[in-house]
Amino acid sequence: MNIREKHKVGEYLVANDAAGVVALAQLDVLEIHTWNSSADDVERPDRLVIDLDPGDGVGWRDVVAAARRVRAALDALELPSRVKTTGGVGLHVVVPLRPVADWARCLEVARQFCAALARAEPARFTTLVGKQHRRGRIYLDYLRNNRTNTSVCAFSTRARPGAPVSMPLGWSELGRVAPEAFTLRTVPRLLARRRRDPWAGYFESGAILPA
Repeated sequence: MNIREKHKVGEYLVANDAAGVVALAQLDVLEIHTWNSSADDVERPDRLVIDLDPGDGVGWRDVVAAARRVRAALDALELPSRVKTTGGVGLHVVVPLRPVADWARCLEVARQFCAALARAEPARFTTLVGKQHRRGRIYLDYLRNNRTNTSVCAFSTRARPGAPVSMPLGWSELGRVAPEAFTLRTVPRLLARRRRDPWAGYFESGAILPA
């Protein structure tokens, strides 16, 4: 589909069924990165993504604790959230939204939210981009919510050794897993053993951003 960009009209691929995903594999696409909106309503996002990107010296337990802190802050705003691995060492905290607000508003809410956390806990969080600001801290990347920016899709593989997978998780299981456990080889078996989908009801749980 054609989407208006800043200086031109860009052509974007839409894979909205199993055949589309298979076609991506046939094109040697190893990573699928998606917008925060759907092709049906490009200009109104249906999610926020808070990307927790740990710097040097930050362990997995610290990342898990930070994600739970982000969740608690979102709960205080009555915004439901889900969590998934990124296929790397970080986590994505995802807020399903009703597609009401535009990109500018979603980005501003994400920016203010992350900035408030960084001000409240400067020893734990930062919103400064440079890697020198991340040593011993977690970068809260709110820029995933900018128009045309993307984040790795749930269940997408990553083009890294071992083919790690961005895995949706339940909040209760977050502390019992390690990110390296989810790969192209292990995820099918893990899904077969799951008794319930930890993201069940995701598309029915969209929230309205607070004033």
